[in-house]
Amino acid sequence: MTQDHIRWGILGASGFARKTMAPAINEARRSRLAAIATRDRARAAPFAEIAPGLRVHDSYDTLLADPEIDAVYIPLPNALHVDWSIRAAEAGKAVLCEKPIALRASDFDRLIAAQDATGSLIAEAWMPAHHPQWHKARELIADGALGRLHTVTGAFTYGLADPSNIRLSADLAGGALRDIGVYPIGAFRFATGLEPVPVWADAVIENGIDTSAWVQSRSGAVRFNFHVSMRTTRYQSMIFEGDAGRLTVAAPFNAGQYAQADLILSCDGRPTEVFAFPEARQYAAQVEAVAATLLDRVDFPYPLEAARGTQAAMDAMFDLLGMG
Repeated sequence: MTQDHIRWGILGASGFARKTMAPAINEARRSRLAAIATRDRARAAPFAEIAPGLRVHDSYDTLLADPEIDAVYIPLPNALHVDWSIRAAEAGKAVLCEKPIALRASDFDRLIAAQDATGSLIAEAWMPAHHPQWHKARELIADGALGRLHTVTGAFTYGLADPSNIRLSADLAGGALRDIGVYPIGAFRFATGLEPVPVWADAVIENGIDTSAWVQSRSGAVRFNFHVSMRTTRYQSMIFEGDAGRLTVAAPFNAGQYAQADLILSCDGRPTEVFAFPEARQYAAQVEAVAATLLDRVDFPYPLEAARGTQAAMDAMFDLLGMG
């Protein structure tokens, strides 16, 4: 690729794309939002304010056929992620698809095969992998700052009252585990390098989807427990405990929006250390990672092979819940 920047298109005019990812694409270095696909041109108007000169396509296929688009961001409902990611790759576009990019671990085999066959990058938009606080957390744990790690606890909750929201649709593969469970599971795996084995799970099921879930897992001597819910107040936390210290991630998933990205290291007999990352922008960083992969030919830092493990753990959780 001889150009100096990546021209992005978005499939669908979702609220999250409008509020978060479209601005992140234009904020990111060496990236520019160039097109959007939506049947409702009125919904494209706020995107055009962010990106003057934005081209509006009336179908996803016409955007994928646009020769002046290098990469696409896919914020469609979960049930559509695999097929449209593959179609975009087959059209020669790099793909950044919202999480969860797949519904079963076996779907990753199709995605990896499509990536290999087309040579087009396919990546899941799990943004914590691009935030420096998680690289620091992984470093502290690996260097023994906590001593022997034995317990990891996570939570991610918010309130969702609108019954028409796609996150509450069984047909579109909604539910708390798929929407936000990917975060504590992925954070545990990213920070520790361990694979959780679920041993117990419970959930509140409404209209075929889990609106709240509680999971207990093990990885050798390390216990990993987390709770996710779409039926309570806004909260998120990840805590890593070892026999020599505790590491609290104050804003683990929506850093900079939920709260400032602070890592708090507490060890007996030593002053508490706080590692702050006030300037990090994880959504722009993941866009920049795509640009670096395409323009500089470097490896994408969170490949499908890494993301697959989170889905495999989630599959086991659904099996425990009788929802597999």
